[in-house]
Amino acid sequence: MTDQEGLEPAPERRFTLEEAEALLPDLRESIDRMQEARQTLPRTADHVQAALAGNGGGAGPKAYSEAADTLKADVERISELGIILRDVESGLVDFPSDRDGREVYLCWRLGEDHIGFWHPPDTGIAGRQPL
Repeated sequence: MTDQEGLEPAPERRFTLEEAEALLPDLRESIDRMQEARQTLPRTADHVQAALAGNGGGAGPKAYSEAADTLKADVERISELGIILRDVESGLVDFPSDRDGREVYLCWRLGEDHIGFWHPPDTGIAGRQPL
């Protein structure tokens, strides 16, 4: 037992290539939303500061809040699925998987049509190898 409640930590989810591929359409939409939200945050930050200082700020605080909420919700949802979000800007994600009896990551980046690469956990994207 590993915690005060006596529960074992949940095992890390492992994806087959087919399972990971099936998630790509939704993942593309999520990453697009997150990228848009990340662009909104700096554009609206000055408006938020002005509103906090009592100088108005217009719709900035609402846009900032909505962008932050969107980013948080998508990051949490992806994480809950067991997908590892490596970089929002490039849309880089890893899917924990097994290959020849060892743990690997199926590696995908926004803009790629399909998952075509894998790498060992300790190498990162630099160790990407074709499937």
